[in-house]
Amino acid sequence: MLDVDGTSLTSEDKELLGHPLVGGLILFARNYQSPEQVNELTRQIKASANGDILIAVDHEGGRVQRFREQFSAIPAMGQLWQMANGSLEEAKLLAKSAGQLVALEVMSVGVDISFAPVVDINDISEVIGDRAFHQKPEVVEPLAKAFIQGMHSIGMKCTAKHFPGHGSVKEDSHIAMPLDGRNKQEIFGIDMQPFKGLMQDNLVNAVMPAHVIYPDIDDKSVGFSPLWLQEILRGHLGFDGVIFSDDLTMEGAASIGGYIERSEAAQQAGCDMLLICNNRSAAVEVIDNANLIADPISQSRLQKMLPKTSINYSQLPQLAEWQQARTILGIS
Repeated sequence: MLDVDGTSLTSEDKELLGHPLVGGLILFARNYQSPEQVNELTRQIKASANGDILIAVDHEGGRVQRFREQFSAIPAMGQLWQMANGSLEEAKLLAKSAGQLVALEVMSVGVDISFAPVVDINDISEVIGDRAFHQKPEVVEPLAKAFIQGMHSIGMKCTAKHFPGHGSVKEDSHIAMPLDGRNKQEIFGIDMQPFKGLMQDNLVNAVMPAHVIYPDIDDKSVGFSPLWLQEILRGHLGFDGVIFSDDLTMEGAASIGGYIERSEAAQQAGCDMLLICNNRSAAVEVIDNANLIADPISQSRLQKMLPKTSINYSQLPQLAEWQQARTILGIS
């Protein structure tokens, strides 16, 4: 999964999108000017791709919302508990409405998935913070469940992140290599608990692992660890959905080596799709030189992430779900 720099495609973008190893594209704020423009951009992306392509965006609400102008200002998930005055039932209604609104608006401009929800706990991590629903796992799980049910009710698949939990690590993996020195019992019993519960309810379509090393379990960060991805996630938790790597250009991925080494290690560990963002030369280097395969099992999993319904941006105001979700969230 790659990115592009502009609000329309260059000839190099189109050439890269046609490569058989490219199966996805992630959009950022720089790619957005208006609903009409981004809808045309997603149309161009699909027309240039070699077969189906998965178009994604980080659109969680709060400070992580790539499309803003003429989109609803969705509150941070960490604000929902206060908005509900500590009522779990009210917070679940807010979370479900947020999931519906994210799905409706993002899908209405031709984007297939938002990488959401954040299932981390809001503990000491500055990069997570109010992106998480709550500091207690027993509150995070039902609110994440409601958010996912909202997404699913519109036809969007979810991505639970950042497995098994980034909230208890202070360092930001975009710029550092986070280490979580706690014992296995604590990590499994606290941070991983909401992920486990959502998977037991068969609600999770995809997972994005944390660029974090948990030395009590493995000396590799999660996205490069067969122990984490194959034994714990696929084996112990029985997860059979998509595993997306987090961005392989982040500093938290640097412990593995260069971009080729990172890509090969992530695929060998069990990632179905590799994200290489904000570094075109790294993307080209990996596509040209890395020993990667287009795995049919991964392709089958990724195919299931594509929505089966289409929504038109201009028709959103006529949709009862859109009106109701905005009213519940207090968006005028």
